[in-house]
Amino acid sequence: MKVIKTNLPDVLIIEPKVFGDSRGFFQETWQCERYRDIGITGNFVQDNLSLSARGVLRGLHYQHPYAQGKLVSVVQGEVFDVAVDIRLGSPTFGQWAGVSLSGENHRQLWIPPGFAHGFCVVSETAYFMYKCTELYTPETEGGIAWNDPDIGIVWPLKDVSLSEKDSRYPWLKDVNRGKLPGCIQDRVL
Repeated sequence: MKVIKTNLPDVLIIEPKVFGDSRGFFQETWQCERYRDIGITGNFVQDNLSLSARGVLRGLHYQHPYAQGKLVSVVQGEVFDVAVDIRLGSPTFGQWAGVSLSGENHRQLWIPPGFAHGFCVVSETAYFMYKCTELYTPETEGGIAWNDPDIGIVWPLKDVSLSEKDSRYPWLKDVNRGKLPGCIQDRVL
């Protein structure tokens, strides 16, 4: 597999080996030793699958405490996927990295604990999969506005469809600092 570093430390684009021929393809989507060797050491406890239509934007979501590391990929379709560093004290606080994930490019994105996450569907539909290092705990869920001007994410679509909850998230500067994870030497607090 090939690992591509992003502008955010520890946020990684992963290109697994894909073995294909006229019958289809085979791809290993997770193998603990190989992923541990590239720094993904979390114990995955939950897998999720979502189906969304073109223009659906989900996010920017996070949990604190119980921050989730996420290994995300697209089974069918295409999304623009984004991670935002929200770790107080991090030198890259408020910065983002984005990548196109699709069923055709087979890429994965590793989003460590302490980052907000969101994606926008650019194909007609997309099946989006993610492995999580913590269980979903609704009482610790938070969010940041997808169009926060201080973060400045360049989304591929301007006309997006948001859930009611996602449409009410505040700018990062307006989030209570007690609701954000801290960062000491790349450890999430």
